[in-house]
Amino acid sequence: MNNELEGLYRRRFADVSQSRRAALWEVLCRVWLERFIEPQDAVVDLGAGFCEFINTIRCGSKIAVDANPNIRERAAPGVRVVTGEIPGVLAEIPSASATVVFSSNFFEHLRDKAQVLEVLAEARRMLVPRGRLILLQPNIRYAYREYWDFFDHHVALSHESLAEALGIAGFEIEVVRPRFLPYTTRSRIPQSPWILRLYLALSPLQWLFGKQMFIVARTRG
Repeated sequence: MNNELEGLYRRRFADVSQSRRAALWEVLCRVWLERFIEPQDAVVDLGAGFCEFINTIRCGSKIAVDANPNIRERAAPGVRVVTGEIPGVLAEIPSASATVVFSSNFFEHLRDKAQVLEVLAEARRMLVPRGRLILLQPNIRYAYREYWDFFDHHVALSHESLAEALGIAGFEIEVVRPRFLPYTTRSRIPQSPWILRLYLALSPLQWLFGKQMFIVARTRG
């Protein structure tokens, strides 16, 4: 199955330059995400994929988790790699060892909503008290036309339903942006680092083009 998914993702992103994706993640981390992540934080990236986030973010320590063993070829030096099916493989990460857990475009790939709650429970276990969970996620409310065009999408979540799930799992919501980034990197905008900088600075553009939500939640102390 992992080999099949690897082939699927290679075909899906065949027309998307990895260097361009890396440049966009550089801007996203520096301009936006690092306001929620301290230089000394221990960060876990769930469903790290091509490792653009975890390789780029500036923090104290890094763990990349993914079902695909090829992630070892993508992780930068200094990134600890944990491979295996999520949530089971998360048992390898000690409780209360992470300051931040991050995930981008991952929860839609889980089997069902019960598994979403399992992953959220594991994230809460890994986090220190008042630790942060940062989520970038397609929002079904705004991406309903194209959401099911991807064969590996199983769970549909809106900002409202995901906020409810976070409450069930023992998190307190800190930030909710229902419309943040466009649906995919193949969207018309933003297609370059300078356009992304402008896009992040102008909330009206996000309300026009955003189909992914951005949520920050904290564990209850």
